[in-house]
Amino acid sequence: MQPRSLDPVQIRAFIEDGYVRLDGAFPRETADEARAILWRKSGCDPGNPATWTQPVVRIGDCGEEPFRKAANTPVLREAFDQLVGERRWLPRTSLGTFPIRFPLSADPGDTGWHIDASFAFDSPDFMSWRTNVLSTGRALLMLFLFSDVDERDAPTRIRVGSHLDIARRLAPAGAAGLSLRDLAGHGFEEAAGRPIALATGSAGTVYLCHPFLVHAAQPHRGTRPRFMAQPPLLPAAPFRLGLEDGDRSPVETAIRNALSC
Repeated sequence: MQPRSLDPVQIRAFIEDGYVRLDGAFPRETADEARAILWRKSGCDPGNPATWTQPVVRIGDCGEEPFRKAANTPVLREAFDQLVGERRWLPRTSLGTFPIRFPLSADPGDTGWHIDASFAFDSPDFMSWRTNVLSTGRALLMLFLFSDVDERDAPTRIRVGSHLDIARRLAPAGAAGLSLRDLAGHGFEEAAGRPIALATGSAGTVYLCHPFLVHAAQPHRGTRPRFMAQPPLLPAAPFRLGLEDGDRSPVETAIRNALSC
């Protein structure tokens, strides 16, 4: 029998901390192929830092074969089953927007703490996009590393355990949820005391995060550009918080645990 992607200790850590790190979730060769595509799309030359003129360059949704392969490895699909539930998530055919971060001193202007919204994307005002306690429209937040990332290479900052604070904040709003503007109104102060982890790792590492996890970008202080995708895993069915303990997924269990405190 093939070993499962996540052991019980990792699943418990996901429930309590809000994320789990999977090293080697997709091959380095796939990351290299994808990165070559991103360099071409960026208009920048990997061998000429003079062409790196912006602190962050965003590349639109990428669905070429290396990206599809990276999102659908057996280890990731098994981990999705373990965290969200079998047949309760939709396979990805692309990896969404890539923020490529370059080692420049200019302020990237996007380093505030936040969560990723999960519905009402039809509004051009992204601060009006919404999230509710059932995380309608989002099963996981995922961070795919397509380059090696150390502490100086602008790794995403994570507020460990902050998904529990956000679940409690969202609960009184019911199915309507809260907008990003509502949630950011106090600077996510409910999670301000949480310890910070950094999403570092080798190319091919993936962080699978609870959809309520508070996180933030940061300026690049290293020497090599950072390539990362941050797509959602979409649900195939709504979350159900009223299930018995043994039937709830770890994503649902984390929310129920937060509301029980």
